[in-house]
Amino acid sequence: MADHGLNSAETSASWKYATPAVLLHWLLAVLIASMVGVGWYMMSIEDEPGSDWYFNMHKSFGVLVFGLVVLRILWRATHRPVPLPASLPKWQVSLSLLTQWGLYAGMILMPVLGFLGASYSKSGVAFFGILLPSWAVPDHDTAELFFGLHSALAWVLVVLVAVHAVGGLKHLLVDKDGVFQRMWF
Repeated sequence: MADHGLNSAETSASWKYATPAVLLHWLLAVLIASMVGVGWYMMSIEDEPGSDWYFNMHKSFGVLVFGLVVLRILWRATHRPVPLPASLPKWQVSLSLLTQWGLYAGMILMPVLGFLGASYSKSGVAFFGILLPSWAVPDHDTAELFFGLHSALAWVLVVLVAVHAVGGLKHLLVDKDGVFQRMWF
């Protein structure tokens, strides 16, 4: 295993994220990628019969993703990871932090904007068939504003995920410095 800047008393386990953080990371990675894909697909069939099922599933999983993101943020706030190796260039550390904060902001804003858009739509928000309380009067223009922001943010999130993934792969395949393994099983 590569030297991570840890002293000999520290184990490789102390270098890694805790199991709940790893599970939440990869579960959210799969769910968010799926949500973006389904979101783009459902917009292409928006007016076709049966498209409501996709919209309802997207809303339900959006609420679920939001809950998991909140759980992940709470975990991260109470379980700080070991710092990155001191050998990493400062620009990489800065880019990593900027990307992570952008991802967290996007993971919070995406479901909030989607929820607001759906709240102002005629169909409202249901969580796997259970209609959630409505607090907004349907307003098509307001719903479209929130959905437009939701859609634009999807592209920002895709770019941030790509930067994050490329960085992780660089550490795994090029640098071979153990940074990728921090968030692996």
